[in-house]
Amino acid sequence: MRWTRRLRLCTAGVVAASALFAAPATAQATQPKDGRLTDLVNPFIGTENEGNTYPGAAVPFGMVQLSPDTGHNTGYDYSQNHIRGFSLVHLSGVGCGLGGDLPVLPTTGDVTQTDYAKYEAEFSHDDEAASPGYYRVGLKTGIEAELTATARTGVQRYTFPATDKANVLLNAAQSLHTGVSSKVEVLDNRTVRTAITGRGFCQDTKPYTVYTVTRFDRPFTAYGTWDGSTVTAGSKTGAGGAYVRFDTTEDRTVEATTALSYVDARGASVNLRAEGGRSFDAVHHKARQAWEDRLDDVRAQGGSDSLRRTFYSSLYRSFLAPNIGSDADGRYTGWDQEIHRTDGFTYYQNWSLWDTYRTQSQLLSLLAPREARDMAISVVRISEESGWLPKWGYGTVETNIMTGDPVTPFLTNAYQQGLLKGYEERAYRALKRNADGVPPADSPAVGREANKEYVAEGFAPYIKGRPHVKPGDSDYDHGASATLEYALSDAMLAQMARDLGHDSDAARYAARAQSYRNIFDPSTGFFRARDASGAFTGPADPAQSEGFHEGTSWQYQWLVPQDLKGMVGLIGGEQAANDRLDSFFAYDQLLADPAKTAREVWVNGPYDYYNADKYNPQNEPDLIAPYTYLSTGQPWKTTDVVHAALTLFTDTPTGMTGNDDLGTMSAWNVLSSIGIFPVQPGYDTWGLSTPVFDRVDLTLDRRYYPRGALTITAPGTSATDRYIRSARTDGSAYDRTYLTTGDLRGLRSLAFTVGPRPSEWGTSPQAAPPALK
Repeated sequence: MRWTRRLRLCTAGVVAASALFAAPATAQATQPKDGRLTDLVNPFIGTENEGNTYPGAAVPFGMVQLSPDTGHNTGYDYSQNHIRGFSLVHLSGVGCGLGGDLPVLPTTGDVTQTDYAKYEAEFSHDDEAASPGYYRVGLKTGIEAELTATARTGVQRYTFPATDKANVLLNAAQSLHTGVSSKVEVLDNRTVRTAITGRGFCQDTKPYTVYTVTRFDRPFTAYGTWDGSTVTAGSKTGAGGAYVRFDTTEDRTVEATTALSYVDARGASVNLRAEGGRSFDAVHHKARQAWEDRLDDVRAQGGSDSLRRTFYSSLYRSFLAPNIGSDADGRYTGWDQEIHRTDGFTYYQNWSLWDTYRTQSQLLSLLAPREARDMAISVVRISEESGWLPKWGYGTVETNIMTGDPVTPFLTNAYQQGLLKGYEERAYRALKRNADGVPPADSPAVGREANKEYVAEGFAPYIKGRPHVKPGDSDYDHGASATLEYALSDAMLAQMARDLGHDSDAARYAARAQSYRNIFDPSTGFFRARDASGAFTGPADPAQSEGFHEGTSWQYQWLVPQDLKGMVGLIGGEQAANDRLDSFFAYDQLLADPAKTAREVWVNGPYDYYNADKYNPQNEPDLIAPYTYLSTGQPWKTTDVVHAALTLFTDTPTGMTGNDDLGTMSAWNVLSSIGIFPVQPGYDTWGLSTPVFDRVDLTLDRRYYPRGALTITAPGTSATDRYIRSARTDGSAYDRTYLTTGDLRGLRSLAFTVGPRPSEWGTSPQAAPPALK
């Protein structure tokens, strides 16, 4: 009887109009004309309304991201129309000022201004273009600027009007972060070197230094440097910046290659020798091919042109970070600020772990496992060299931004995906130290800051107004969400400990993984912060709750992926859980109009985190929440919610949901679009939902996936026919709502049959992802 009622409810809400599947086309019709997938990528997506992406040139995971800065605190804002410079370092979708090192701008005439906010150049989007590995803009000054990149260099080409005063300004003193010091040197008539020390990201940090060397393709005719606002012609050294001048009355084009190093000036020179010396066109061609090779591992068929552009643009952004940190000679600066050398791996840096552990790290383990292995090894090295694992790392320093324990599911995911072979015990030692202790006072890291209380009492207390001992965020400011995140991490570490034979540790961590129960308030039926005495604190209304980082109790309710069955029991069973989920997603309204509900009823606004009882698809805490229905006997609702959320991704500058956070949101889009999603981050469980494409062919690394390929099909999938009727794996009927990584390694095909109404597929208790023990 209850099943019949469910069917009527869902059938009544099926709508034909949806931006997600608008104007479906055949696979052949939506292929780019020359077959290049890079032609489907729009780097301007997310550059407006605080998506904080950048449109400039980079190669996959490159150290350099050469991109224009318009005055926005993270770099580029599509709504602005002046460029202050083209700088070397950017991160996709961060929420605070970071990078922007060495903004370079071509000008003409005398050099009189040294503040880039005063000499900035106007431009129009009508004379601007970008594609993977390439950016071009025509400035209103009559100069055309083009950018491309290698892994460790940025290459510029400037086409000037005919003049004997064509300048390139290299502004060492100004960047997007807080400057500490800078130095510029003109080495000869083609070469300029800089050292730039900065600090800060949302909060203050330890200082870090980037070194650059810029080599021009022909001699300059004059040069000078500046300190503050004082420009000195012919001076070879300065603290602020330098200008170099060319005569372009006949040859109007100037090319330059800038190499970057986080080690020293020698490292920048090593990188220049290793990757420089090629023409702009040659570098551009190689950069585009690198992106084509990367995107070609995912071949999607079906869907509208707009859907495919949005999808491949998200796939592109998923491969922008983390970033290479080691020089071409293998040297890198560790978090102990000492110089180290790699031994058989590439060192990576830039760790937005609170974000990426939920989606992007799993996508990379699937599509880029070799790089993902090196990334995991790099994180282990950070612990061994600095004494502690990172939380949110930028370059060579810890920022301590965000809370909880995101590094544990990041590393246990790498372990579960088979990426830590040979490093298992080294990683485990670092994770155990992190899980059982707190960094010493002389360590820049905060780690699990509230771990002493959590281990002793079973929860991290929420202590309003507690002074911060170290720069960054404090777990005490967000005790309720920190408790949930610690418990999630303990569950994932317990699985790793058990696999490695550390049975007593495994039992201890598994018990601690149940700590989420300690912040459940039976009087409200929701999680709630507890103060240092153990009393529940803050407003009883879960939509007004305190002690949750960038969210409310409603949004954190579902962050118990290790034990959804237990959480469901706390709130009264499946029916109560489904009723609460339906309210959370405004499910009845969603059925009537998915796109409108996503934009007008759910939480909207990139920094709108609090005072809400609805799903926030623009922020990380409840990204997994739509997949909770897989564990409550109503898996079709996962597809309803996921497909509604996917309408928020568009192929326009405002087409990013909130900050991209180093590929987190982009990876959510990619994984949800192909129908597999990491529902237990840190473990090897992939939840299933209806793909938005008729067919997706994945090319996989045979070292990790022996079959070398996986094909996912859902013929006829659309806004109306979006419900899974049945599923087959390699031709055999499959009734569960999840797969494991082991399953994926043995499969060649995952085939869905879809239709206009929900079915009984995946509704049995045995079909749900199991709780972790």
